[in-house]
Amino acid sequence: MVSGMVAAQGRRAKAPVDTVPAIVRRYQDSLLIYKARVDSLQQLSEKMNPQLYKLFVPLTFYNDISHKKFSLNADTTALLNTQVDDVLVHAYMNRPDLVAITQSQLNNARQVQIPLARENAQLETIISQKETQQVEEPDLQPVNIVVKKPNFWNFSADTYMQFLQNYVSTNWYKGGESNYSMVSSLTLQANYNNKQKVKWDNKLEMKLGLQTARDDSVHRRKPSEDLIRYTGKLGIQASRRWYYTYQAIASTQFMQHYNTNSHAVTADFFAPVTLTMSLGMDYNVEWFKKRLKGTIHMGPFSYNMKYVNREFLASRYGIDAGHKVKNDYGSLVTIDLEWKFADNIKWKTHVYAYTTYERAEFTSENTFTFQFNKYLSTNIFVYPRFDDSTKRDDHHGYWQFKEYASMGLTYSF
Repeated sequence: MVSGMVAAQGRRAKAPVDTVPAIVRRYQDSLLIYKARVDSLQQLSEKMNPQLYKLFVPLTFYNDISHKKFSLNADTTALLNTQVDDVLVHAYMNRPDLVAITQSQLNNARQVQIPLARENAQLETIISQKETQQVEEPDLQPVNIVVKKPNFWNFSADTYMQFLQNYVSTNWYKGGESNYSMVSSLTLQANYNNKQKVKWDNKLEMKLGLQTARDDSVHRRKPSEDLIRYTGKLGIQASRRWYYTYQAIASTQFMQHYNTNSHAVTADFFAPVTLTMSLGMDYNVEWFKKRLKGTIHMGPFSYNMKYVNREFLASRYGIDAGHKVKNDYGSLVTIDLEWKFADNIKWKTHVYAYTTYERAEFTSENTFTFQFNKYLSTNIFVYPRFDDSTKRDDHHGYWQFKEYASMGLTYSF
């Protein structure tokens, strides 16, 4: 047996891996048994007929034997070959159940081929080489696996500072006065989106503008733009673009405001402060190949509070005399959109519409930006506003307007 011969060569320190197919291993064993029998009996000469091995190996169906038996031109000169073929054909015909292997299977098992005429030493060398083959272990290198926690937060900021200068000579035929103005803005955003169901948006807007006023003998500078506003939204996705949303908006201003040539304060920090909370749905806008983007919030259940820390300003902001706070309930619609008409021209709007079915408040803040390069731009601001809770003006009614243009530095990150 092969295992016995391998043991005779000496035991290895490490058990070898047998890579010889089972069918070839069986033929190797049979061949060695056949050779041992021939050597011991000395019945054949050194040049023995190689066809005799077919009688000692597992019964195999050979295609060439059946071909010769049914061929008219078969060569029958070799008597021993004919006798071997007759024995095999007799086995095929009477005991087909003993046929274990076919010649096709032998042809496919070509991993190891041992010629019959080789010396015993050559056979043992081949077997020894097969036994000593070892499977090479791959050279494993340590791998550092870094697992990063997904970051669902997105932070951004947008800021600008712009100036406007207007000069009018004292003899200008239409009159007027020279002035300088400056406006600055900073918008910070921190938005959370887990890409599944929950969104939480936070936006803080701060604007401050100053201008000189030559016709005001009391104040050299007056605020032209003054805003602190926080907007927070917590949404749970209902469909691809719709979210169930809770929204809160709080706003006030930085500085004291005065009428021309007067020390009377018309507005101050926390005078007033407005808080609006609403429950409804948001629709995410992505139109015109995503050039128009933003959100539309519809809150049928809304609460509005106005507070002034100066009681004498109560009536100016629709609060009952002698009180500092006014609470009411109604419906709210807010629209925040940004439309890029071109790479250097865009329009941003913030619409706030609130009604209690007894009073209505509407504000539309529109900013048109013309970007000359990365750091230089011109802005045009148009702010119409409607509020029927204030005193009616003889000329404009309940409508109020503000518009100005500026040019200067801008930066986003």
